Amino acid sequence: MKHTAARTRRAVIRLTSRPHTGPNKAPRRPAHGGRRSRVIERANRAAIRLSTRLHEALEEATRRPDRGDISTTTVIIWVAAVTGAVLIAGTIAIVIGKYNGKLSGL
Repeated sequence: MKHTAARTRRAVIRLTSRPHTGPNKAPRRPAHGGRRSRVIERANRAAIRLSTRLHEALEEATRRPDRGDISTTTVIIWVAAVTGAVLIAGTIAIVIGKYNGKLSGL
């Protein structure tokens, strides 16, 4: 049977729905072992860490709704400043590239 992304998602969902094992319980490993099972285990652990962190962040957001987030205006100003700097640097690079031979005699 082919290994697909859908099977991986089902495995992650199945693993996240089970309660976490305590420190005295060793994780079950398949009898055949192999690289694929280790990769799947690592992906599942990463998914659990990510979902746990997301859950904690959502709890924090509901507990403290005003966390001092950056305003939309500040983000717009920063994006405009960075875009302007990139345009100026690009223009200078184009001019230097175009007139490089003519500027070498200066």
